[in-house]
Amino acid sequence: MLFVGDDWAEDHHDVEVQDREGRVLKRARLPEGMAGMARFHDLVGRFVAADAEASEVGVCIETDRGPWVRALVAAGYRVFAVDPKQAARHREILGSSGAKSDKGDAHALADMLRTRHRQLREIAGDSQTAEAVKVVTRAHQSMVWERTRHMLRLRSALREYFPAALEAYKPLGLTSGAVLRLLNRAPTPQAAAKLTRSQIAAALKGRRDIDGRTAAIQQVLRGEHLGQGEIVTSAYAATVRSLVAVITTLNAEITALEGQVEAHFGRHPDAEVILSQPGLGVVLGARVLAEFGDAEGRYASAKARKNYAATSPITRQSGKMRTVHARFVHNDRLVDALHLQASCALLHDPHVRAYYDRLRARDIAHNAALRQVGNRLVGILHGCLKTRTLYDRATAWSHHNHDLAA
Repeated sequence: MLFVGDDWAEDHHDVEVQDREGRVLKRARLPEGMAGMARFHDLVGRFVAADAEASEVGVCIETDRGPWVRALVAAGYRVFAVDPKQAARHREILGSSGAKSDKGDAHALADMLRTRHRQLREIAGDSQTAEAVKVVTRAHQSMVWERTRHMLRLRSALREYFPAALEAYKPLGLTSGAVLRLLNRAPTPQAAAKLTRSQIAAALKGRRDIDGRTAAIQQVLRGEHLGQGEIVTSAYAATVRSLVAVITTLNAEITALEGQVEAHFGRHPDAEVILSQPGLGVVLGARVLAEFGDAEGRYASAKARKNYAATSPITRQSGKMRTVHARFVHNDRLVDALHLQASCALLHDPHVRAYYDRLRARDIAHNAALRQVGNRLVGILHGCLKTRTLYDRATAWSHHNHDLAA
């Protein structure tokens, strides 16, 4: 088997080829794109037999996505994606001087693959449908996070010069269309105090109890509040209008992408199984599918899936000391989705709620209990996907119900 270390950059790849004994057979810098991939095939072809399989070539690289990685997987090579932190630790093993170069990084990657390939995770190719779901769900989630950032900036600006707006619009939410329309129309305390009931009611169209909400908002806006001078207020008003425009655009694009998420997720054969899980709707279900992937055999057991999800704890033991900790190295997007699933499942599934209540009765903190709930739900999901069966409360929680009865 050949072992190839691939240190990638935006426009080129530094590669090193090693044999089983660790001898360096070739070093080269390849351009990104078709020309570079053709040279890569030619390079490894020099050192393997004519009838050798592509799977006899292993490639170690610090990313698991992109056209280059997809091309390597499609060609049949065994591709191992490693975390940059793993690569850095192995580089320190090879030398303690602290020296670093692209060629040195390629050498470290090839050596790590040669000596530790049984400990590394091989990239398993997801289906095209799952890849499409990942693209749209990640874009959707990124925009939601970006909207939250802009909302916090908007809140900070209003707090500095127009605190009455925060009090008046708090029940509606600063990212709601109604609030954005009102702020765009009247971004200053003086202009907001002049808003009529009909103008406020028009912005609230489609909501419940429009008359009551209108009266409450107008009363707050026309009350006495501390503020800034006229010139400073006008400057803040300009920034608020800009933030309102950005959030309005993000709202529209988030809605459009949500439709794409639903369309792509609905085409996946596992969608029905995932949607049967407690706490998962279309958007959360799509996120869970996207981050877990659908490559067959990627997770050998429920424990392997839990470890990747970072819901299972890690144990540290030295001598007589033994401590249990949460996993802090994880996929942020997957952890966020599973946390939300656990929170939603508490409200809709009595078995999940009972399990959570038992954990809380043992003085386990809320977040830790949610993490354990999420860990249990990941195990249930693994079993359902493996057997292609829908979630069934009685089956999923039968042993917990037996414990409760006992």
